Amino acid sequence: MIDFQNNAYESKDIVNILNPIVKEWFFSRFKEFSLPQLYGVMEIHNGNNILITAPTGGTKTLTSTLSIINELVNLAEYNLLEDRVYCVYVNPLKSLSYDLEVNLKTPLNEIKEIAKKYGKNINIRIGVRTGDTSTSERSKMLKNAPHILITTPESLAVILVVFRFRDLLRKVKYCIVDEIHSLAENKRGVHLSLTLENLQYLCENEIVRIGLSATVAPLEEVAKFLVGNSRNCKIADVRFDKSYDLKVLCPVKDLIDSSYFEMHNNLYDLMDKLIQEHRTTLIFTNTRSATERVIHHLKERFPKNYTENIGAHHGSLSKTLRHSIEDRMRNGELKVCVSSTSLELGLDIGFIDLVICLGSPKSIARLSQRSGRSGHKLHDTVKARLIVLDRDDLVECAVMLKLAIERKIDRINIPKNCLDVLAQQIFGIVLMNRININDLYNLIRKSYCYFDLNYNDFMNVIDYLRGKYVSLEERNIYAKIWYDEETGMVGKRGKLSRVIYMTNVGTIPDESMIQVKVNDEVVGSIDEAFLERLKKGDVFVLGGQRYEFKFARGQTAQVNSGVIRQPTIPSWFSDIILKSYLKVRKVKKKFCISLRNIYMLMNMAKIQYMNFLRNNLFILRKFQIIKK
Repeated sequence: MIDFQNNAYESKDIVNILNPIVKEWFFSRFKEFSLPQLYGVMEIHNGNNILITAPTGGTKTLTSTLSIINELVNLAEYNLLEDRVYCVYVNPLKSLSYDLEVNLKTPLNEIKEIAKKYGKNINIRIGVRTGDTSTSERSKMLKNAPHILITTPESLAVILVVFRFRDLLRKVKYCIVDEIHSLAENKRGVHLSLTLENLQYLCENEIVRIGLSATVAPLEEVAKFLVGNSRNCKIADVRFDKSYDLKVLCPVKDLIDSSYFEMHNNLYDLMDKLIQEHRTTLIFTNTRSATERVIHHLKERFPKNYTENIGAHHGSLSKTLRHSIEDRMRNGELKVCVSSTSLELGLDIGFIDLVICLGSPKSIARLSQRSGRSGHKLHDTVKARLIVLDRDDLVECAVMLKLAIERKIDRINIPKNCLDVLAQQIFGIVLMNRININDLYNLIRKSYCYFDLNYNDFMNVIDYLRGKYVSLEERNIYAKIWYDEETGMVGKRGKLSRVIYMTNVGTIPDESMIQVKVNDEVVGSIDEAFLERLKKGDVFVLGGQRYEFKFARGQTAQVNSGVIRQPTIPSWFSDIILKSYLKVRKVKKKFCISLRNIYMLMNMAKIQYMNFLRNNLFILRKFQIIKK
């Protein structure tokens, strides 16, 4: 049953459940409980599943973890804290995991210091398990298990098939899914939903599921996605209004007749003006190559303004460089940071007073997330500027900004019955234990993404995995499981099953990336197609720095740093972002159209583009979307 929690708890209710040490720490940092905490903390304490939605900077993370930290402190105080995982915290991005680790360690260290004053030793461990985690760090986790494990959906699926780590997860009590909107709308979320059911099947107790999001709709559907089929969930809708200062800007007066050089020069003049008027600025570019290009041109055009105070952040940079940029942002050492998409979700990386989006963010939810990086405190103003470079972007951003001002959010569509994900997860489930075919079917149907899965489709996937179709062997596709029709049992097949699963887990497309090294130090990666174009002595930009290509061996490219010569900017094939779309009803049929096709549709209707814009200027100016 999914129902809304309409009433907040009293502050005294939360105070009464807090350990004296936790209480002293909380009120040394905060004057009172925030609205999300009044709605969520007691529900989590009472063991209820809950979906919490609140604005960026609305204390959702502390709301979700306060009850958990309080329980761990209670156990530690009486020496009852075991060496196992109590809470799994799932993040969609590796950078989010590091950010959360940093922001959780601070309160836990402060609680530890307060406990020492009373002669008590409280040591609550946090561990991060992502694709960035080294082998040595993973081994340490097995010896000293983290009480709170921060991970990504794919890494969680991996550790569920690791024998030694499975034992640490058998009594997990809490599972937090952060930024749930970014997972529920795609196959990563479908994969995660089955991983959570696999985790629940492993656990001896019912797991309390907690979902967090700032921008999500419809809430009832997302709550069902969080808890699965036939489980109860509360929804705490605490989306109180924050102050917004959002505008669309254009670097030239005439988007149609302006030359490329005029557009280019005015763009960087406008960006520099905005950056210099604010203390810290975060720029989103949509692509990794554009991130490198923006930093390069800012440094070239304004060498006195940008030296060591500018940085790049995207997925092709090494873990060390990304963490360095995040730490420098927290410490206020950067004037401007340029990112592709890797900083748009939930990161608390210090004070940012302006966000610049180069081009359309492609959805209202993404616009809200990006702009929410500024004013990332409870009562601060969210300030963002969208810079458009063509007329299609102008219309798209104008419509998007109007809807954002009206607090309207894209309704996500949760994928259902994805058989490719199902095949992968069935393989992962049977890797550890034999299971009855009916139990397997029932386990899968507990996921909301598969609650109406047809049994024939299920059996077709089983037949595919067990190699019933002999013709597949001609294409080097071999059986991965066995199925005994008499006993109804299913199990893994082949000695390399676990290796095959762990090297192919997840739904993120594979990228053929080449590591870039300066001697033994990894600075990032470039794609293989770009490497093929490089010759000895070529200079390219990565992370805002210039590197000279020396040679490549295997999957590694050796470079020299500290280069002065002009570079060639690399591009990545993984940069493509899906276009936004509107849902249009016509004769009881639904069509999905790209906003960028609006111009084409207007031409088909013989409506001049400029007439359309001119007739609607009063709407755009009313909401301060464009300047006069």
